[in-house]
Amino acid sequence: MATGDSNVLDRRALNRSLLVRQMLTERVDATPAAVITRLVGMQAQAPDPPYIGLWTRLSGFVPEDLAGPVGGREAVRVALMRGTIHLVTADDCLTLRPVLAGALAQGLKGTFGRKLEGLDLAEVAELGRKLVEEEPLTLGGLGVRLAERWSGRDPSALANAVRNLTPLVQVPPRGLWGESGRAVHTTAESWLGRPLAAGVSPDSMVERYLAAFGPASVKDIQVWSGMTRIAETVRRLRPRLRSFRDENGVELLDVLNAPLPDRDLPVPVRYLPEFDNILLSHADRSRILTEEQHRLVFTRNGLIRATFLLDGFVRGIWRIEQQRRKGAVLVLEPFASLTKKEREVLVQEGEDLLAFLTAPDGARSVRFD
Repeated sequence: MATGDSNVLDRRALNRSLLVRQMLTERVDATPAAVITRLVGMQAQAPDPPYIGLWTRLSGFVPEDLAGPVGGREAVRVALMRGTIHLVTADDCLTLRPVLAGALAQGLKGTFGRKLEGLDLAEVAELGRKLVEEEPLTLGGLGVRLAERWSGRDPSALANAVRNLTPLVQVPPRGLWGESGRAVHTTAESWLGRPLAAGVSPDSMVERYLAAFGPASVKDIQVWSGMTRIAETVRRLRPRLRSFRDENGVELLDVLNAPLPDRDLPVPVRYLPEFDNILLSHADRSRILTEEQHRLVFTRNGLIRATFLLDGFVRGIWRIEQQRRKGAVLVLEPFASLTKKEREVLVQEGEDLLAFLTAPDGARSVRFD
């Protein structure tokens, strides 16, 4: 588990802990809703990555297993942690959003503060709520409508004020497998037919984060959540937490009885989608990739490329190309040379990924670049 001192967790021990909690050491037999809940949501800027993220974690997963809950209003896409779109259950939408309200309001101020200066933001949010409940709108369309009331103001800033101050969910067909469509919004309360939870503290959310991503530092919690003032929350939780150190002496907190597997636990190859939470939920990402790899995976325009794991660590990126003669091609770009065995297991799992992503009668192949 550790190096010498049982209270010190090295990179490999933290890696194995993360993989087990993220259901990446073996596929589990569970419902998509149970997995999404356990992971405290799945990053979902694009519609398809959560489907791939569930395929790589669940036994026998097919797209309909998630498309059904999304279409049936049991799971929704909503701005939550770090102000980014997450796929969460309806219950988590209503309980997590109030906890993150302050961080989202602060994020709005940091991004659009000057463009919104002098406005009554409560009035903007209230009119925005009324407009999207009358008719679901894109953010662009919402901004145009709001600019009719506040002439001369930036429509994008006005729309984002509503997005950050009011819980807006993206309605289907956005988020349905194989469907196209712009992100059209209405309020969570209108879509789900229930109000936001009242009097919710961040304590449960922090404990759930540690159960899914821990052991982790206070800074890790802040990076994942987008919240900056959690010292009081951590103080309240300490009697229910255990404490470790990483190799640099940084304190790592964890919930009691969470798994800490053997650091040499064998793990299979895994393909992760774009924006997978495992790459986004720590200030110190060394438990899953190096700084050099970070620069190759995280692009300057905010994209996080799809990656593959070997021995539990990021070893390259992947993409699907559609070619006229070869059909669907899984293109793998390793960051370093691979052994023959590593190539074989990547191809084997890659063929299963292709079968999940493409039509059953199409040609498929795997190529290393």
